[in-house]
This record gives sequence, C-alpha cells and structure tokens, in this order.
Amino acid sequence: MRQSMTTTVARPRMGGMFYFAAAITLGLYFTFAAVQGEYGVFRQVQITDEAKGLTLERDQLAAQLAGLQNLTHRLSDGFLDVDLLDEQVRDVLGYVRADEIVIR
Repeated sequence: MRQSMTTTVARPRMGGMFYFAAAITLGLYFTFAAVQGEYGVFRQVQITDEAKGLTLERDQLAAQLAGLQNLTHRLSDGFLDVDLLDEQVRDVLGYVRADEIVIR
C-alpha cells in the first residue's frame, strides 16, 4: 500500500475577505460621518454655539430697541420730555444759550 504524499493546503476564501473588508470600510465611513459629517457631533456643537451667540445678540438688540422706543415715546406729541428735547437740540444742532460757556 502506498500512501499519497499530496497534501492540500486550504486557502482562505476571497469572498469572505471581501465581505470583511467591505464591512470595515462601511463601518469607518459611517463612524466618520457620525462625527464629522453634515449632521455629525462636531456640527451639532457648532450649531449650539452659534445659537447661543445669536440669542445673546437678539437680547442685546431687544434692549437697544426698548431704549429707542423709550426715547421715541418721550419725544412724542402725547408725552414731551423737555430735558430730553433740550439735550437732543444741543447735541444734534449744537445749540448753546448766550449765557453758557462751552469748554472743549
């Protein structure tokens, strides 16, 4: 009896390696997209910071608007603040009474 000296070496299947490589590639892509994509974590942090800045700017503009509305009301026909009117005349028109001394 003779034994055969041929041995077969099992090679890994290429299909399995292809699916493994594709799964790793897709996993890396989705991980990258979740962190740095258009709707990723970094973009969400950036949007939150931008919203805080815009809220602060809105509050500052609202305060400024309230101040201007107060000045407008104080100079309206229904309510006239003589001191404010005098201040505006001096500031805008450069009005000075004859008995005043101006120091610059």
